[in-house]
Amino acid sequence: MSNAQTTTNIKNVVIVHGAFADGSGWQSVYEILTKQGYHVTIVQNPLSSLNDDVAATNRILDKQDGPVVLVGHSWGGSVITQAGVHPKVAALVYVAAFVPAINETTFDLIKTAPPAPENGILPPDEKGFVYYDKQKFHAGFAADLPKAQADFMYASQGPIAAQSFVTPLTQAAWQTKPSYAIVAAEDKSINPEIERTMYKRAGAKVTELHGSHAIYMSKAKEVAEVIATAAAGK
Repeated sequence: MSNAQTTTNIKNVVIVHGAFADGSGWQSVYEILTKQGYHVTIVQNPLSSLNDDVAATNRILDKQDGPVVLVGHSWGGSVITQAGVHPKVAALVYVAAFVPAINETTFDLIKTAPPAPENGILPPDEKGFVYYDKQKFHAGFAADLPKAQADFMYASQGPIAAQSFVTPLTQAAWQTKPSYAIVAAEDKSINPEIERTMYKRAGAKVTELHGSHAIYMSKAKEVAEVIATAAAGK
């Protein structure tokens, strides 16, 4: 990367949420970063296909007035890996997220380690969409958040088209752009060992935090710090 990107703070941050969630969970991170002078935009991706989610992300990236730190959580990691080749993206931040390679699917990565007993990702329904099990949502997705908050997250979850998980990527932005990554050490939705392996392959600068899959909510301050570090090119 150019020296300019390592010496000049990037002021634009674009965040892509994952499956079984929406952008509202990022409010605390948004508030922290905006108070620090960042321009933060949160993509409400439709979760209807990899291409649809990438297109939604690109629409937001097109509107940015300069270089961007592109952040993805969970499934959003696959989205930013594909969308991150956008010329305005200067750095990537993976938050308990998938980091596929070219010609690899998200499901390929899911299969590399056994799921936790708490994992509540259900089989696709009759319309081809995947939901998270109500009985397992708190323990499996957001164990370090209050139950009432997890209940609301379940009620407002974004189901994802199963086809998304088996669509191979055609781009891998981490091959050419600096990446930063957060391991959620108590993650029950993505095995933390999968996160560590993916991040190592991508050559990411890794931060490990103790928390659930919803680490962006339970450890918002620490997640914001990693994003700010990526923006500073450190």
